[in-house]
Amino acid sequence: MENNQKVGKAASAVGGMTMVSRLLGFIRDLVIAMQFGATAAADAFFVAFRIPNIQRKILGEGAVSAAFIPVFSEIRSQKGGQEAWKMTANLFNILLTLLVTSSMALALLAPFVIMVFAPGFIDTPDKFDLAVLLTRWMAPYLLFIGLAVFCMGILNTYNFFALPALTPALLNICMISGALFISPQLEKPVLGLAFGVLAGGILQFVVQFPNVIRCGFKFIPSIEWKNTEVIRIGKLMIPVIFGLAVYEINMLVDTLLASLLPEGSISYLYYGNRLVQLPLGVFGVALGVAILPMLSSQVANKELSEMIKTIAFGIRLILFITIPATVGLILLRFPIVNTLWERGEFDRLTTEGTATALLYYSMGLCAFCGIKVIAPAFYSLQDTKTPAKVGVYSMMVNIILNLILMGPLKHGGLALATSIAALFNVVLLIHFLRKRLGLMGGRKILSSMIKLFIASAIMGIVVYFFNVKLFDPTASLGIKLMVLSAEIGIGVILYSLLSRLFKNEELTFLVELASKRGKQSSA
Repeated sequence: MENNQKVGKAASAVGGMTMVSRLLGFIRDLVIAMQFGATAAADAFFVAFRIPNIQRKILGEGAVSAAFIPVFSEIRSQKGGQEAWKMTANLFNILLTLLVTSSMALALLAPFVIMVFAPGFIDTPDKFDLAVLLTRWMAPYLLFIGLAVFCMGILNTYNFFALPALTPALLNICMISGALFISPQLEKPVLGLAFGVLAGGILQFVVQFPNVIRCGFKFIPSIEWKNTEVIRIGKLMIPVIFGLAVYEINMLVDTLLASLLPEGSISYLYYGNRLVQLPLGVFGVALGVAILPMLSSQVANKELSEMIKTIAFGIRLILFITIPATVGLILLRFPIVNTLWERGEFDRLTTEGTATALLYYSMGLCAFCGIKVIAPAFYSLQDTKTPAKVGVYSMMVNIILNLILMGPLKHGGLALATSIAALFNVVLLIHFLRKRLGLMGGRKILSSMIKLFIASAIMGIVVYFFNVKLFDPTASLGIKLMVLSAEIGIGVILYSLLSRLFKNEELTFLVELASKRGKQSSA
């Protein structure tokens, strides 16, 4: 139970900070749309920002932590903290060298990079030159975001979660500030966004590094490229990077296929995916980040029975949250899209198309979050190849289903294919993990799922009738927000009461956790 409490506290800290970051990201998108719209300058910025942003996604969402945390935990457990920090200092120097080199290479080769990422810009020299300029200004972001993610891995190992999870919010704040205050002063206003990106990258590293030093990090002015542990970390990182790159390729394929469908399909998928990313980031990614250090410590100390309990608990907790969230997103998909975005150029047709995408993406929410919880179990065992292989198999399933479903369901078929492929991914991961660890408390998970489905179904029926009676898509924004908030509130309260009636352990755990955090805050 103590381990569950630690994971729960860490996940709540990460989830809360991620929520703040995601909300700021939403405001950032609104500000950029307001300031730059769909102009050539906006196109140039999005292309230039895509390059460092891909690295942020790959490194920040698993590659560094998945490879570093298990090895660091093992060395600290077996050889002591001094040896662990010696390895860390050497790895920091190697990473610093590689990141400085890659940042300089990106700045020098910016014209060739833009040719690859946006060949259509070649015919419009002004847009091409602007994209090159923006890329060069944002090239140092590669350096600072790489170091920031490395700091995050170290702090997570020492159970510091809130600060690393909050740092992405700094990027959003800097970009918003750049667009509102710097851009109006510049001859090329979009450069204000680039300055914001660079400042955001620097701040993400600077605010974490003092805490890393307090944990015990000391700079050593030497590099040992052939260090055994560093080589092992490198070998562990490669499959993770490949697996995350597969996801990016998957998204690219979806976009290419959506371009063959009626106009607006790409936008429908983008907006629908943005809405699913909120619960995925707040719950799935948060629990995945929190559970990895715990699992790595258990493996290092050879506590496999405790590891199995932790994984089973993580699965039950994520199902407790995502099953009702899935029902809510499906039933309230139209009111949510209508309230958030239907104004100006975002008309009723766009709302309906986005709601369709949200419907099919929501069907995969449990699987999307489940992957974030199951994959860290493999990483803690220093097995990064299995999740990468499963990712490749899932990509193949996704592409095949895309081709089958995009005909009858249009863009909805692409979203549904993504959800089914994610379900295939998580089932396969659980299969391989069970083969490796044995029984994982499947009966208890199944019993919990049955209770959750019943509670979510009753909640869904009540919310559906409230929505039919109360929600008016033509009402003012204030009234729609009030009605939608009331419907969500009714759903949460009813689901909580039913879970209490069914004596659900996850609810009891969350209530006790909230109570303890409240007492600590008061103290």
